[in-house]
Amino acid sequence: MLLRVGTTNIPVSNVDRASQWYVEKLDAQLNYQDEDKAIINLADQSFFLVKAKENETANFFDAFGSERFSLTFEVNGEKSLKLLHDELSERDVKVGEIEKRGHAGINFVLSDIDGNLFDVWSELSPTYKRDR
Repeated sequence: MLLRVGTTNIPVSNVDRASQWYVEKLDAQLNYQDEDKAIINLADQSFFLVKAKENETANFFDAFGSERFSLTFEVNGEKSLKLLHDELSERDVKVGEIEKRGHAGINFVLSDIDGNLFDVWSELSPTYKRDR
């Protein structure tokens, strides 16, 4: 029934600062901005950076009390993931260690300036590869 994800909303404390961060650090394209929101294109998707209450994030806590990300980005292979990890580190993006999690590929977690966590995985979905 559902065909694709069209937009994802990300809570931010300061729309202007957040949109600049996503453009500078993650090479997002800024499409629109006002006081309450910015619309960016990133990873072939539209994201709304929405002004939110202080300390609000898209993260959640799992049943064991660990803070978790709600979104995973994919890159094409382990070499690409390692290069991205290094590049983001050089851009002063907060990144976690590269890790194996018991499934195919490797991952790391990054954080934006508001503390929103995002996962990065080295495995592109077969459907995305086929359709590209």
